[in-house]
Amino acid sequence: MPQHVPSSLRTALPGAQQSSPALPPHPRRIVFLAHRDLGSPSAGGSELLVDRLADGLTGRGHQVTLLCGGPAAFRDYRVVSAGGPYDHYLRARSAFARQVGDCDLLVEVCNGMPYLAPLWHRGPTLCLVNHVHTDLWQMRFGGPLAPAARLGRKLEHWALTGAHRHGLVVAVSPSTAHALQRIGVPRERIRVVHNGVAEPGPRTERSPEPLFVAVGRLVEYKRIDLLLRLWERVRPVTGGTLVIVGDGPERERLERLAGPGVRFTGHVSEAEKHRLLCAAWLLLHPSAVEGWGLVVTEAAARETPAVAFDVPGLRDSVRDGETGVLARGESSFAAAWISLALAPERRAHMGKAARDVAARYRWEHTVRQFLAVAREAAR
Repeated sequence: MPQHVPSSLRTALPGAQQSSPALPPHPRRIVFLAHRDLGSPSAGGSELLVDRLADGLTGRGHQVTLLCGGPAAFRDYRVVSAGGPYDHYLRARSAFARQVGDCDLLVEVCNGMPYLAPLWHRGPTLCLVNHVHTDLWQMRFGGPLAPAARLGRKLEHWALTGAHRHGLVVAVSPSTAHALQRIGVPRERIRVVHNGVAEPGPRTERSPEPLFVAVGRLVEYKRIDLLLRLWERVRPVTGGTLVIVGDGPERERLERLAGPGVRFTGHVSEAEKHRLLCAAWLLLHPSAVEGWGLVVTEAAARETPAVAFDVPGLRDSVRDGETGVLARGESSFAAAWISLALAPERRAHMGKAARDVAARYRWEHTVRQFLAVAREAAR
């Protein structure tokens, strides 16, 4: 987890701008346009980020609306459904006109398929990006669906470099900021706003037996199938249990691949996730790419170090050798897993370091950073 963001990618912090009398007041009416509500069974880190931002802004007196696909839940802020999980992309414009009407700032959460909001919304827009899906399109739509992958990739890149070319883009990590630069987004338009983490409740007991936990939506790019293969190398040495927390389209296939000592929990409550992250010896995160890797910070706050691959996002949220280990290949991942499992003192030392770093990332700070960028975008 980095202490510093390169100066070229830093967000505009509140203290740097509030002294200027020329700045307009904060935008009062803010609309988030996103794929899902946090209550969706498919919700993940992006939905949690939007919820924490919306809730924090509402608490500061802003009128916040989330316009999304799928079911609309009851929250302290307004949630409006524009249609189903996919057709809402086509209905977002009309739903905005009918059910929202107007706002001071429209925040388009562009995670793959874009809404192209600047083409139909006349007011200020801000683009929020967790990660650029460049290589994930092919992973999701391979084989005969390859043309769809190419189309999705081109559309996403054009949206970020074309449709949003006059507005600011929020990236959740330096990795995402660099990915945006690589596809042509000028660095002066990028602001980095890190994810936060809630202050965890009292820690529960660490498992006396080896317990390893992976948390996330069960989709291709999370590579839980790779984790299951590596477990067959690790289990004879360490013993114990591997717990897979989460649900998704890959679950049935993954359960067929799983060998002895693997348990799938499906979706769990926040209380149960807290208990598992406290009990775990290690968090395992084999994802191919992340925007940040929010669960890494959640585990760190509970003194649980992570083993992950040295990939975008995770190289931001894991400090290699300090709060966890970043592997450069499959053998390196398995070796780090075994090494930490057999070294309780090193594991405990990393856990305390991870806790101290996680304490620097709180949702309150995330909301303040985002509000500074929102003010800049609404000018």
